[in-house]
Amino acid sequence: MAQQKSPTNNHGEVIIRFEKLSFEYGENKPILEEVDFSVRKGMKVTIMGQNGAGKSTLFSLITGKNEPEDGRVILSPNATIALSRQVIPRDELDLTVRAFFEKCFTEKVYDIDPKIDDVLEVVNLIGHEEVHDRIIRSFSGGQQARLLLASALIQDPDILLLDEPTNNLDHDGIQHLTDFLVHYKKTVIVISHDASFLNAFTDAVLYLDVYTRKIEQYVGNYSDVRDQIAARMERENRKNALLAKEIQAKKDQANKFAMKGGNLRAVAKRMRDDAAEMEEEKVDVRKEDKTIKHFTIPFQDDLNGDIVVGDSVSLLKQGKPKDFPVKVQLRKNNHMMLVGPNGIGKTTLLESMAHGRAKGITITKGVRVGYYRQDFSTLDFNDTVYESLSRTVKEVTGKLDEEYMRSVAGGFLITGDMIRTKIGSLSEGQKGLVAFAQLVLTRPGLLILDEPTNHINFRHLPVIAKALDEYKGALILVSHVPEFVTQIRIDEVLDLGKGMEKK
Repeated sequence: MAQQKSPTNNHGEVIIRFEKLSFEYGENKPILEEVDFSVRKGMKVTIMGQNGAGKSTLFSLITGKNEPEDGRVILSPNATIALSRQVIPRDELDLTVRAFFEKCFTEKVYDIDPKIDDVLEVVNLIGHEEVHDRIIRSFSGGQQARLLLASALIQDPDILLLDEPTNNLDHDGIQHLTDFLVHYKKTVIVISHDASFLNAFTDAVLYLDVYTRKIEQYVGNYSDVRDQIAARMERENRKNALLAKEIQAKKDQANKFAMKGGNLRAVAKRMRDDAAEMEEEKVDVRKEDKTIKHFTIPFQDDLNGDIVVGDSVSLLKQGKPKDFPVKVQLRKNNHMMLVGPNGIGKTTLLESMAHGRAKGITITKGVRVGYYRQDFSTLDFNDTVYESLSRTVKEVTGKLDEEYMRSVAGGFLITGDMIRTKIGSLSEGQKGLVAFAQLVLTRPGLLILDEPTNHINFRHLPVIAKALDEYKGALILVSHVPEFVTQIRIDEVLDLGKGMEKK
């Protein structure tokens, strides 16, 4: 069972220490307040917390990209750090694989090719071809994400920081990475929502409380800590419910005595004082553990017959586009899962379908498409959340029903200042919730979902899966998270890999 205490001394000396550290983004947006915690050499640590709590901020403070307002970060002398970046810079897209990895080092590394091969095997990107001289931009989006992960691993750092490393990995890729981390002798700190992945190697958890802006340190794996927090919440809620009942009983009695007057007024006052003291005993239950409300994605109800038909798709084979025969026919209430190896261009295919440009695939005219893209590029990062959602409502209905729009947003925990915040300033998890709110407001006839679990808090995933399972329109899904997929009705699986093998 997880314990909220300092980690034991099974590991080496302290390699990272936060002392009374406070940090805020701009004015009046505090993220961390007087935070204290330490990480010892060789520990495997998971960072948990609600979307927007500041998980990625911790990484930026450890790397020195951001400076604290108060307090300090103390690192072990000469400790090396590597962070898995989220995007390959444009000026690196025309590099060869070899040059890309050489840039990870300040000094020249001789005979780097075997090291590249080893690390590409860890992220499951080794194919039948020589990749050292291949240009980075020739790889698919998913493959580029693997290269970014590999660029952190190849540095063999003292402190390895991984931000959602499984987002673009298939089952084999996750297994390769898990094996690597289990045997990695140095310090690893991971942000992820993949429970089975984290449980394989995590021995401590840093939990960020978005309301107190503190960090709680636990020993135990991801599920241990998640279960302990849930149990604590349940205990706190039970205690509060009992106190509320007693408080109300005392107030009712006090009112009766006060009405009778005389000496009983003094008794009534004591009872009110007792009730006030009991109010103070109530536990401030963690508000950040809210889950999004159950929701329905309305279906565009004026559609009949075929919604999507197709006889071929364009995929990448050895880095070059080729057409492959398929049979696609989706009507109302048809759910299709798209599977296939990384690097064949699934994301590119979904994008071209969503925009009506997929060769060999036709979407019936007039069908509204709800498209969830894993990098949230369907959202305009310069818009506020209000501007984005209200525009969607107007496009669908011709007018703005603000009460309905705010109601939908509130169900996705988009309340208060967040609705007036620019989308680009939100955390990745918050962007994901905005994207789902937009899908609800779109009332689509066709849902196209590209890795819809990326960056989403684990508490929200069962709610999202239920909404997709119940969706009455046509649905096309790509996901590498089996636990999520098993909760959704899938009527047909289109295996793109098999089609490529035949040709």
